[in-house]
Amino acid sequence: MTGDDMTGTPAAMGPRLRAAREQRGSTLTGVSRATGISPSTLSRIETGRRKPTLEVVLRLAKEYGVSLDELAGTAPAAVPRASALQRFGDDKAVLPLTRYVGGLHAHKHVLPAVQEPPARPRQVSHDGWEWLCVLYGRLWLALGDQDLVLSAGDVAEFETRDPHGVANAGPGGPVEYLIMFGPQGERLRPRTPPAPGLRDR
Repeated sequence: MTGDDMTGTPAAMGPRLRAAREQRGSTLTGVSRATGISPSTLSRIETGRRKPTLEVVLRLAKEYGVSLDELAGTAPAAVPRASALQRFGDDKAVLPLTRYVGGLHAHKHVLPAVQEPPARPRQVSHDGWEWLCVLYGRLWLALGDQDLVLSAGDVAEFETRDPHGVANAGPGGPVEYLIMFGPQGERLRPRTPPAPGLRDR
């Protein structure tokens, strides 16, 4: 990377660092233990409220197994393929759909089939806004005190400061769903044209 490439990079690294952490299935607490960086500092970096130092970026890049070019957004763009699906043990697989250059970014998640009714999903909370759409199967969304079972075609959106977690509602087949996440609270903006005949009213 050149000096010009790094202009404005620290502030834009937050979403990429969060994505790298989530792709490894790590929590802020787990990364904190591994790197010695406090969870509150990690959270502020991921949400863009704090710019990381080079030392911090190097530590996180090593922990996540990614290059500085990937975190800086200067790595060559690649079209996601099925082979890019990253697996995390028996828990889930994640396919990144965007390059995480700030603003809204997207993942496709796959939860494997389960044979027994699952325990209530573990909940997390953090800054941002999330839009979730189920593509296949039945997804259990634990949102605060609410428990929702979403089927193919169902959509949910919520502020991620509210405790939330997901699991395969099984038993049955796997669950596939899309997530659009706005780390600064960015939301989708529907642009639906008026129905025929309404324009003249």
